[in-house]
Amino acid sequence: MIDPTAIIHPSACVDEPCIIGAKTRVWHFCHVREESNIGPNCQLGQGCYVGRGVKIGSGSKLQNNVSIYEEVTLEEEVFCGPSCVFTNVMNPRAAIERKHEFRPTLVRRGATIGANATILCGTTIGRWALIGAGAFVRADVQDFAVVVGVPARRIGWVSINGDTLPSLLVGDVYTCPHDGSKYRLARANHLELITPEPAVRQ
Repeated sequence: MIDPTAIIHPSACVDEPCIIGAKTRVWHFCHVREESNIGPNCQLGQGCYVGRGVKIGSGSKLQNNVSIYEEVTLEEEVFCGPSCVFTNVMNPRAAIERKHEFRPTLVRRGATIGANATILCGTTIGRWALIGAGAFVRADVQDFAVVVGVPARRIGWVSINGDTLPSLLVGDVYTCPHDGSKYRLARANHLELITPEPAVRQ
């Protein structure tokens, strides 16, 4: 079912049945496969591909040339920078069929993936995490973590608003000056939000 308020560019290819939510925009030369489920208020930039059965949460934005393959799930308000890459099998070979070996990848709510970053299959990107441009992510990323490099490593923490947090000691509390959200470093590798998470924007 395609919501009547969705915008589908004439050059895009949409294989039905699929779900495309209200006010979602699918731009030039995109390909949306059957059985996919794209929530409301999403944006798919030029040349994006959404694989069969993929779920993309409301308010997510895919910049140009992003492919979301089978077994990749994006929760709400995920940002995928231009040409970032997801994989779905560990050791691909052209001559060997490995679709039965696809590993699920989950990108949690509010995460940002920078341009040309690569996300290895089987990983989970935590809520509101920020993946730097060109990073290679081969392990799970904590909520609110900022990771960069090849392989990706954590270099700090980021707020829901996208601001880098100052250095914190275990037990320290930080208040974001933009939205008042509060964070506590519960332990060395775990930052927790101690105020209510904002509602998903409609």
